[in-house]
Amino acid sequence: MAVQLVDTFGRVHRDLRISVTDRCNFRCTYCMPAEGLDWLPRSELLTFEEIERVARMLVERFGVDSIRLTGGEPTVRARLADLVGMLAPLGTDLALTTNGVTLGLLAGDLAAAGLRRINVSLDSLQPGRFGEITRRDDLHRVLDGIDAALAAGLDPVKVNVVVMGGRNDDEIVDFAAFGRDKGVEVRFIEYMPLDAEEGWRSDAVVGFEEITRRIGEVFCFEAQRRGNEPASRFRYLDGKGSFGVVASVTRSFCGSCDRIRLTADGQFRNCLFGLEEYDLRAPLRRGASDDELAEIVRGAVRDKWAGHSIGKVHFVRPARSMSQIGG
Repeated sequence: MAVQLVDTFGRVHRDLRISVTDRCNFRCTYCMPAEGLDWLPRSELLTFEEIERVARMLVERFGVDSIRLTGGEPTVRARLADLVGMLAPLGTDLALTTNGVTLGLLAGDLAAAGLRRINVSLDSLQPGRFGEITRRDDLHRVLDGIDAALAAGLDPVKVNVVVMGGRNDDEIVDFAAFGRDKGVEVRFIEYMPLDAEEGWRSDAVVGFEEITRRIGEVFCFEAQRRGNEPASRFRYLDGKGSFGVVASVTRSFCGSCDRIRLTADGQFRNCLFGLEEYDLRAPLRRGASDDELAEIVRGAVRDKWAGHSIGKVHFVRPARSMSQIGG
C-alpha cells in the first residue's frame, strides 16, 4: 500500500518530472549560452530501464500519480516512444514537454505508446524573433508539431510561453488569440532566474497582474478553481477555451507545490530551485534495493525548504540551468 511522500511543511508530493536527456536541438538564448554546453556522456544518462524502475518505485511506494518527461529536449533521445510504452502501464497521468520541432514526426507514435497530453514550449509567433530566440528557423515545424499533436488525440495540448519584458511581451494578446483559434491552452510563464547565461533581471519579469490585464483588455475571462498545479487558470467567457499563468516569481506557489524531479544523470531533486541533489544513479548501478532507493527519496523530501525566495537578498540560484534540470 502506498504511503504519502510528505515534507516537513506537510506538502504531499505526487508529481514527478523526469529529464530524459540534457541535450537539445535548439540553442535557445534562455536555456543555453551562445557557445553551447558540455553534454553528458551517454554512459552517465539513466537507461530507460533505470528510469522505469525509479518511476515504478515512486508510484508503488508513494502514490505518485503524474509523470512528465522533459529534457533538455526529450525528443532527441532515441526511441522515446519505447520509454513512454514502459511508463504507460504505471497508470499515471503521463505527459511530455517539448520544443515541438520534431513533434510532427513523433506525435502519432507517442500517443500510440500511451502518452496522454503534451506541452509545447514556444516563445514567439514571429518567424524572425523565433529565430533570434532559438537560433533556428523552425517556427513552421513547431506549428506543424502542434497540429500533429492535436491530430494524434493528445489532450490537452498546451503551449508554454516564457514572457520576457522587452523581448516578447508584446505578443501576449497574440498568443491568447492563437490559443483560442487553435484550441490549445496557452500558459504564460514568468521569467525565472534559470537562464544558462545568468543574465536574469527582475525588471525583465512580466508579472501575473500585467499578463492578465493585457489579455483582459481584449478578451473577457473568469478565474477557475486552482489545485496543486502551478498555473492559475482562466476560462474565456465566450467558451473559446482557457489560458493559464505560472507566476513563479510574483505569486510563488511553493506552499502547494507537489513536484519532485529526476535529472537525466540520475540526481533526485526536491525543488526546481533546490541547491542539493541526491544521487540515485550510483545506488541503482551497485544493485541497491527499492527500500534503499525509497529511503534516499524520503530523506530528500524531508529536506525540502519552504520556498525559493526569488527576488530576496538571500536567494541563491541553482548551479544548473533549466535545460540541465528539466522543466
